[in-house]
Amino acid sequence: MDLVALLAIQVLYAVASLALISVGLAIIFGMMRVINLAHGEFLMLGGYAAIVATSHGVNLWIAMLVVAPIVVGLIGVVVERAIIRFLYGRMIDTMLATWGLSLFLVGLTTAIFGNTTVGISAPLGSFEIGTYRTSTYTLFVIAVAIVVLAAIFATLRWTRLGLIARGTMQNADMAAALGVNPPRVYAVTFGIGAALTGLAGAVLAPVSGVFPTIGVAYVAKSFITVIGGGAAILSGTVSASALFGAINQIATFVTTPVFGEVALLAAAIVLIRLLPQGITGRFFRRGL
Repeated sequence: MDLVALLAIQVLYAVASLALISVGLAIIFGMMRVINLAHGEFLMLGGYAAIVATSHGVNLWIAMLVVAPIVVGLIGVVVERAIIRFLYGRMIDTMLATWGLSLFLVGLTTAIFGNTTVGISAPLGSFEIGTYRTSTYTLFVIAVAIVVLAAIFATLRWTRLGLIARGTMQNADMAAALGVNPPRVYAVTFGIGAALTGLAGAVLAPVSGVFPTIGVAYVAKSFITVIGGGAAILSGTVSASALFGAINQIATFVTTPVFGEVALLAAAIVLIRLLPQGITGRFFRRGL
């Protein structure tokens, strides 16, 4: 029974971390149809922002939950204004531009911080489940994921900002005719997606550490989750994260982490083959 409880916590942690690293991409890609190949580097910047802030005396929780999302969100707004705004509707050009941006960010952070892994000690200690011991920080990551997803749902469903954003993405010309400024909505939406990505990178920094090329490990999982989830932003991200996170963690628990990653990739291939439109293309079609 103790082993089952431990496995359940590890599965929830895998699902939560996958949802966190994917939800920012889901907003940018799902709402704006922008393929951001620099998504992994935004995660990396969030981790570095938290580490630099703590090294300058900022409280760890403020660094992770406030400084990192604000810094990466502002970077996202600058990127949208300087690069992305000229490439809407040109998917290949956007992919090339964001790929170039990712290479630039990797080179810049390598020049500044070096090619070594830095990190933050995971706070909160550990707790026991029978004869097993696990980190309390995993529960914090799960809680952050729940709060973030609930906040996004509430914003998109019940606030004027969410209504304007969804309306602009569906029909920008009609939104402009009603007095909305679509370029401003695009910048804010991209910035929010980047901020959520920075938050995820900072929250996961105590677990994984941070180094300039860590984005490569994140971006593949993020795209697999978003594509597997389908068009719906939240229900797609949550359902795909639950499926892939559970498969990955159970396979890791039974075998090794390498086979866990292979199992996740195999599950993604099967899912996309059976459901080309993603999970929400077949189920949860009216979900947000």
